Amino acid sequence: MIHQTRSSLLATLPFAFSILGLAGVNLAYAQEPAKVLRAGMIGLDTSHVPAFAKIFNNPQAAGDLAGIKVVAGYPGGTDIPASRDRVGRFTEQLRGMGVEIVDSIPKLLEEVDVILLESVDGRIHLQEAIPVIKAGKPLFIDKPVAGSLADAVAIYDLAKKHNVPCFSSSSSRFGAGMRAIKQSQEVGQITGVITWGPCSYQEGTPDMFFYGIHGIERLFALMAPGCTSVSRFQGQDADVVTGVWNDGRIGTYRGIRRGKSSSGAVVFGTSSIVQPEGSGSYEDLCGEIGRFFKTGKPPVSAEETIEIFAFMEAADESKRQGGAPVSLAAVLAKARSEAAAKSIE
Repeated sequence: MIHQTRSSLLATLPFAFSILGLAGVNLAYAQEPAKVLRAGMIGLDTSHVPAFAKIFNNPQAAGDLAGIKVVAGYPGGTDIPASRDRVGRFTEQLRGMGVEIVDSIPKLLEEVDVILLESVDGRIHLQEAIPVIKAGKPLFIDKPVAGSLADAVAIYDLAKKHNVPCFSSSSSRFGAGMRAIKQSQEVGQITGVITWGPCSYQEGTPDMFFYGIHGIERLFALMAPGCTSVSRFQGQDADVVTGVWNDGRIGTYRGIRRGKSSSGAVVFGTSSIVQPEGSGSYEDLCGEIGRFFKTGKPPVSAEETIEIFAFMEAADESKRQGGAPVSLAAVLAKARSEAAAKSIE
């Protein structure tokens, strides 16, 4: 009986060792580090460049920030002072972090998996985005997504045509306070929102595109899309832009050009009126970018971003018309016609 037991045990040993061997292989596979996504930056003329690179390249980065490394950058730049006067300084900061600096976008695309388009001048975003999209690289575009509504439409249409993940957003929508408000039972249904913040202009683009985008992004994050018309009034120190939504709700942005210029929001609900605490940080935005690069799923849809820029384009048109309400559908139809005329293949 003892002999049979030993024989049975010996007979099972090869099978047992093979199972252990497979388990070892699986364990080794599970412990194998995930592939690091190589990120490239286009447009090294904004403080976002060294800030984002430090966040992604931090050896202690965890969660959505882990597994992405900025490895190369293309300086780019234009003639506007905000670009011309800063591109050299931020390029050297990036070089000092061990990031390779290349002399063209095609060269950059050869060396990276994903792209952060950071150029401070939105007017060149379309021409910089075209080769990225045609190369099939997932693309984050820093604010503003483009220098015109037509260019924004063209970028997203091209990304859709080539099935390339693409998104743009201000960091202002991703703060913990904003998330808490959206999930709060205390507020009830949101009936209206007022946001405010600094609103300096950038020559060559609609007034709200450059800095007003932060407060308007926050407005849409809280109200959700559905704005139908916009009226704008420009005073000596501030702009007030008011939108009417398709369900009758009203959302307002106050862009502060002089005086105290902190950012904030007031949310009017069926149950209470509240003010979200804090604002989104670079870490919050980079976390969203990291998740996007890994999943290919944008946290903000193309449709919402285009509506935000239609809102801002309509604000400029309202200003030209002395504050008259301007239909978002009208400015968007015009922009789509202009985008189609560009005939980008």
